[in-house]
Amino acid sequence: MEFHLANFTVGKGQKVSGFLTLPFTDEGLPATIIYGEEDGDTVLITGGVHNAEYVGIECVTRLARQLEPKDVRGILILIHIVNINGFRARTVSVSREDGKNLNRVFPGSMDGTFTDKLAYFMEKELFSRIDYYIDVHNGDWFEDLTPFIYSIGNAAPKTVAKAEEMAKRADVPFYVKSGIGSGGAYNYAGTLGVPSVLIERGCKGQWSEEEAEASRKDVRNILRYLGVLMTEPETQRQVPVHMHHVHYLDSVREGCWHPFKKAGDAVRKDEVVGILKDYFGNVIEEVRMREDATILYQTISYSVPANSPLIAYGHYGECVDELEEEAADHVPDDCMDHSHETNGTFFHGEHTHGEYGPHTHGGHGHQHQDGHVHVHRHCEEPAHMEQDAENDK
Repeated sequence: MEFHLANFTVGKGQKVSGFLTLPFTDEGLPATIIYGEEDGDTVLITGGVHNAEYVGIECVTRLARQLEPKDVRGILILIHIVNINGFRARTVSVSREDGKNLNRVFPGSMDGTFTDKLAYFMEKELFSRIDYYIDVHNGDWFEDLTPFIYSIGNAAPKTVAKAEEMAKRADVPFYVKSGIGSGGAYNYAGTLGVPSVLIERGCKGQWSEEEAEASRKDVRNILRYLGVLMTEPETQRQVPVHMHHVHYLDSVREGCWHPFKKAGDAVRKDEVVGILKDYFGNVIEEVRMREDATILYQTISYSVPANSPLIAYGHYGECVDELEEEAADHVPDDCMDHSHETNGTFFHGEHTHGEYGPHTHGGHGHQHQDGHVHVHRHCEEPAHMEQDAENDK
């Protein structure tokens, strides 16, 4: 029995690594396919969809080296670096060939440019063969981000529910259900019936041993929950709670950004979380919170374009009791339960408050490509707070 994917042929009980050929370029993607000794589901694991997000890349590379066919029930397809050319060129979140963000163009097209074709290849050759998808990310060089995980929200109810259970196996404080069904890789896979999640950990164009290991453990625990990995579970200190109502605060003009907070910080209504100055040092925008919230990620670059996101935050509002109940009811059987409260919000285990720090997103207008509603904050007038929408990065 053999598994065929592009130039890869992998027999049962085998592990093969190499460059996965693409039909529209001479370039290949570094990949590993592990065909377990026992039959089971097929899982896709990707790093480097955003090429400068190194924690995810190191995480997938470690998994590919450490896992063996004897550990696996089914098939694992690991793409170490999806945007390999952008990685080589050290671009930020975009492809070298056309400047497009791969996580904004799914399902792609063979009639488009390089990035569109890459998305199309993934949809036709990968998404059509898999049962589950785990995409591993972190914040780019201009972002400060606290660890969390996205699960799909725009799919069939059973698919959404399965993805939500996958997300709860990650050792992070929060999970966010994405409300969009196209653009992002994992979002679009969800619309095809593939339960999918996106892990966020790390930021600022850096990676660390601790972050790579933490994401590696998250992936292993998700695989174990799915019945694909037959090894012992990794320790899970906390179960993520559902962060409702995620919003952005956008800049109204270009300028120099002075953030006052860190990702993971709890902030209060009317609190000033940063100011934007012009090129002469004059304050042109004061950013105040319109409600109590927690910062998921934020821009930390000094340079800020007009109409670009400054802060992404989530809030609980009247949902706190519901979240406490939810966390208590969904402690996986194979995780350690050390419950306590942090900043008034219920968590299991330790809350990594501001430890890692966010993502930036391009775009303009009221609703961003990632599905979240953006809110413009002027010094002279209050911003209008829109209904929440869910995000990928």
